[in-house]
Order: sequence, then structure tokens, then C-alpha cells
Amino acid sequence: MTDSEVMTLGNCIHRTARDFVGQGLASPRLDAEVLLAHALKVDRLYLYRNPEEPMTKDAVSAFRSLTARRLRGEPVAYLLGRKEFWSLVFEVNEQVLIPRPDTECLVAEVLKVCSGVATGVLRILDIGTGSGAVGVALAKELPHAHIVATDISQGALEVARRNAAHHGVEQRMTFLTGDLFAPLSEKFDIIVSNPPYISTTVFETLPADVRDYEPASALLAGPGGTVFHEQIIAGCAEYLNEHGWLFLEIGSDQRQRVEALLGAADIFEDVRFRRDDAGLDRVATARRKQASWIR
Repeated sequence: MTDSEVMTLGNCIHRTARDFVGQGLASPRLDAEVLLAHALKVDRLYLYRNPEEPMTKDAVSAFRSLTARRLRGEPVAYLLGRKEFWSLVFEVNEQVLIPRPDTECLVAEVLKVCSGVATGVLRILDIGTGSGAVGVALAKELPHAHIVATDISQGALEVARRNAAHHGVEQRMTFLTGDLFAPLSEKFDIIVSNPPYISTTVFETLPADVRDYEPASALLAGPGGTVFHEQIIAGCAEYLNEHGWLFLEIGSDQRQRVEALLGAADIFEDVRFRRDDAGLDRVATARRKQASWIR
């Protein structure tokens, strides 16, 4: 675009998508439409209905700023400051991992178990809550639950608190700063976590918009990618109630290792794995046994 050109919405989308293709971005047309709608404070339907509408200089300037950042690799969710998850809109920024559709499997598995719980207050622990997407989604779906959400990042917890307030569930959520179980002194009926599970080798192969922009502390999990799974599974002996459930998101190649960790802990039964929409192993589920001395 040159300053002398009168750009229409349609031409702007077409040219920007072409630039994004040249940069190798995965969804060039969609990115162009979403960013233009954001710059104009309209929805994408408006763009479809008004392709010949000319853009003002201010609109061009705002859009150029966004597209320049996208061309450098910055994720669209950070540019917008939001991401949809479980049909809810969450604030996101560089302090938190961007919620993925695959993680909705984690929420769905928890709800499947909780559907049979009719009375009493469920105590749920969300370890490494990040933006709060999992914990807030569960709070919205389970009005009889209280969720304790932990994260080592104070910045992430501030985002999670705002998301809980935005969705009206802050009164049923507690946010604690600390590593894994460190800030806790109680047991839970359910422990759920989408922990870091990217190995150091795989991390180097991630797309640049993930590797260079999202918090590495929310991704990296040692040489094998299961260091946090191991610690969470071990902690269940102290923090998970008998007959309570553990839910862990896993990498698509980690089923065998996580299954071995659950077996070695010798406190679990009914171990299951769920695949995501792509047919890849995504969620590990296990129920804590009753203590042998009271059977």
C-alpha cells in the first residue's frame, strides 16, 4: 500500500494475505481478515458485505501496525489480546500460553466424570492455570465446584483473575502463586493440569510464532517432555483424595511414558487415554485407589 492509493477493504485483505503467504504464515487470508476487523472495530461479516468501502488513513495506519507485527511472527491472539476457548473469550498476553482447541478435550473429560456428581462441593485443583482457561471453563460448567488455580507466574495469575472476573466465576476460584503443589495444604477431589510437555529437542522445531513469542516456561519440560507429569503424578499421593481423579494433557507421543509413570505410582486405577479431534493421544485420566489398609 502506498499513501497515495485509495485502498478498499477487499483490496487490503487481498494484498495483506499475499504478503502473509510470502512469509509462510499458516492461515494468511484468515489472519488478514481478523486483523483488519480488529483495526476497524467491526466483525468479519462487515468486511464481506463491504469489500468496496475505502479505508481511511487512520485505519490504514492502525492496520499496518498490526500486519507488521504479524509479519515478524507475533501470534494473532496476542495482537488481538484475546482467544476463544470452550466458546468463551479469554484475555491473553505474552505472560500466558495461548489456549489451544486440543485442550478442550481436557475440560470435556473432567465434565464427563463430574456429570455423575449431584451433590456436595467439588474441590478442583488446576495446576499451571496460565490464562485460567481450563479452570474458568470448569467453573462455568460446574456451579457446585470450587477451583483452586496455581501458577508459578504472578503475571499469568493476574490474567487468570481478570478472566475469572470477566466470566463471573471469581467467587468460586482461588488463585495461588507457586510451583505445582508448593502453595497448597489441602486435598482435592479432582486434579487437572495442562502442564508444559515440550521436550528441549522438539522446542527447537516449533513454529516461530510459538517458539519466539509464547512463554518458554509454559512449554518446556526437560529432555523427555514429561518432567512435570512425573512431579504431578507423585504429588497426588498427598493432594488427591481417595477415589479422586487426575486429568493430564499429554503430548501425542507421550502415552507410553505417562502410562508407565501412573503405574509406577501404584495409587491409581481405571487409567484411560483420550484422543483429540486429529486422532492423537491428548488426555490421560486416572482414578486414585482406596487405601489398601481400609479395604
